[in-house]
Amino acid sequence: MLSNKRIQELELVMEFEKVEECFKEVSSWIENVGRKGLKETVNLDDSLEMLLQAQKQFKEFDLVASEYCKRGQEALKKMDRWEDFSSVDVHSYRVKLQTYRDQLEEFCTELDETRHRICETVRLYEFFDKVRQGICCTEEGVKS
Repeated sequence: MLSNKRIQELELVMEFEKVEECFKEVSSWIENVGRKGLKETVNLDDSLEMLLQAQKQFKEFDLVASEYCKRGQEALKKMDRWEDFSSVDVHSYRVKLQTYRDQLEEFCTELDETRHRICETVRLYEFFDKVRQGICCTEEGVKS
């Protein structure tokens, strides 16, 4: 049984090394491109037109970012079996795996929050724009 467990651990290490390239690629994109893209959406402009432009740009970024999140999550799913192994030899790989998992979860959460914030901000600006137009029309009617 001990021998079989050791063989399974070695197989997992080999599998991890194959999947690690995907992790490195996703991690590199998050750090070099993804975080920068999210930071660009922190300050949204205060006109509806500019906000709609920012939303359009974010949607393009979001498509790419979501694909990286999906690829990272699929790679992590392949490594779910690691949770059953606790040997010292596997520990360093589990630490790396947890680091990738934490980074991916944090980025995907930030992406979701940014997507929601932009959508809600656009809806709010559209509402205020309609209210402003209604007030202007009402004022013009009163003046006539």
